[in-house]
Amino acid sequence: MRQSINTLYSTAYFILLLLLLPAMSAHAEGVSGSAAGGSTQGADSQLESCPQPLGTLAVYEDQTEPWWHNYYRRYPTLGSTVPVLRLMIQQSNCFVVVERGKAMKNMMGERQLEAAGETREGSNFGKGQMVAADYTMSPSIQFSENTGGLGGKVSGLLGNKGKLLGKLAGDLKKNEASTTLLLIDNRSSVQVSAALGTAENFDYAAATGLFGTRASGAADGYTRTPEGKTIAAAFADSYNNMVRALRNYRAQTVKGGLGKGGALTIGE
Repeated sequence: MRQSINTLYSTAYFILLLLLLPAMSAHAEGVSGSAAGGSTQGADSQLESCPQPLGTLAVYEDQTEPWWHNYYRRYPTLGSTVPVLRLMIQQSNCFVVVERGKAMKNMMGERQLEAAGETREGSNFGKGQMVAADYTMSPSIQFSENTGGLGGKVSGLLGNKGKLLGKLAGDLKKNEASTTLLLIDNRSSVQVSAALGTAENFDYAAATGLFGTRASGAADGYTRTPEGKTIAAAFADSYNNMVRALRNYRAQTVKGGLGKGGALTIGE
C-alpha cells in the first residue's frame, strides 16, 4: 500500500514538472562556463557580447550596504557576487577585467618582495606594470517576497483531477530576484550606465521530500541552489540590458560644461 502511494506521488510529481517545464525554460538563463582572455567555453547563449572591449573595468561590491547584509543573512553560503560577475563580464568581451579586490594584497606583496631584493633577476615587478581601471561596476540585489506555491493555479486548471498535483504545486516555491548594476567612469566620477534585471526560479526541495530518496534523486538537477541560479540569472539580465544600452551610448552634455554650475540656477 505504501509503495503504491509513493508511486502515485512520484508519477504526479513528474507530471507536474512537465506542466511547468515551459515556465522553467523561459527563466533558465544565467551564468555558466569559463573564460580565458577573449575566448570562452560554455557561456550561456543568451549572454550579450561585444566585438571589441570598451575599456578596462573593476567590480566593487560594497559589503557595508544594507542589501549585502540582507543577502548574506538569507544566503550565507553563496558568498560574494564578484566572481560570477567577473566571469560574465569577461565572457561578454565588452570589458577587460582588472583586479581591485582581495588579490591586490598578494599583487602588492610581490612588488614588496622585489623592492626588498628577494625575487629573481628579471622578475619585472617594478613600477608601471599595472593596468588602470577605466570604469567601476557596482552591483546590488533587491529581493521580492517569496510568491509561495502554485497549488491554486494547478488545481483550477485541472479541476478535481488536479487536486493531487495542486497539493504538490503548493510545495514548489518560486524564488524571485531583482538586481542593479551601475557603471562609473573612474576619471570623471560620472555614472555612464545603470541597468535593472530580474529573474525567477522554482525551488523543488520541499516537494521532493514527499517522495523519498528515489524521487529526490531523479529530480536532483532541479534542487541544487535555486536561489543562486536565480541571482546569477538576474545579474545576467541586468548586464544584458546594460550592454544593449551601451551599444547606443551617447554622452550627456551640460551647457557651460559638466560640473560648472549647471542649468538649474539658484535665486538670490
